[in-house]
Amino acid sequence: MKNFFLPIVLLIFLMTGCGNESASRDKLIIGIDENYAPMAFHDDKGTLVGFDIDLARETAKRMDIEIEFKPIDWSKKREEITSGNVDMIWNGLDINAKRKEYMTFSKPYMKDRQIILVKIGNGSGIVAEGDLEGKIVGTQAGASPENYINENEKLRNSLREFKTYPDFKEAFAALDSGEIDVLICGELNARYEITKEPGKFEVVEMTIGPANEVGIGFRKDDTALRDRVQAAFDEIVEDGTAKEISEKWFQADLINYKR
Repeated sequence: MKNFFLPIVLLIFLMTGCGNESASRDKLIIGIDENYAPMAFHDDKGTLVGFDIDLARETAKRMDIEIEFKPIDWSKKREEITSGNVDMIWNGLDINAKRKEYMTFSKPYMKDRQIILVKIGNGSGIVAEGDLEGKIVGTQAGASPENYINENEKLRNSLREFKTYPDFKEAFAALDSGEIDVLICGELNARYEITKEPGKFEVVEMTIGPANEVGIGFRKDDTALRDRVQAAFDEIVEDGTAKEISEKWFQADLINYKR
């Protein structure tokens, strides 16, 4: 009986320890797309900055924990989070059913819709998804628009070509060069880029697919870490710090959050 009981106790102990490992660590690794302004990007001096970077740093400060931002291939989010290479993903991350298969999420803290961007003067006649027929359309690999278009067979087949890029920096370059006719991306990202390069791009006032809620992603079973981060994030929302960070980056309070 003793020989049987001890291994079972040891197994339970090890499983419990593994499940709470990241919640009790002194340092957390946050996966990001480092070319996704204004959420996370490098400024003119090469410093990593951004809206989500500021939110994460303030949250970590409340948790009294060290964090490290680790750039990842956005199309390989699943591998990065499930393998343990990163503890969480915090970078304008849309909450959707596909990602819920391998992630657990914080409460949504803002909303973002997917919109169409074109070079100035090239948006004439585009007022609905059907108007994309015959056009070369691009987006970031692993982003919500890629999933939406690939799952919408009629729309996908109507396009002349559908291209994906490692990050939106390359996607914007493709739009600028004429490699693609249309770029689909999050509105926050699109409108920020327009202000940085005035006179190049314009937004077509239509939405592709449903509006998305944005949250922080954790490994599926890592609810202990999620709850710890959530508690600290609640603090910065309640005391107005999150609002101040939003106003810094967007000149408006875009925090959409229910306690």
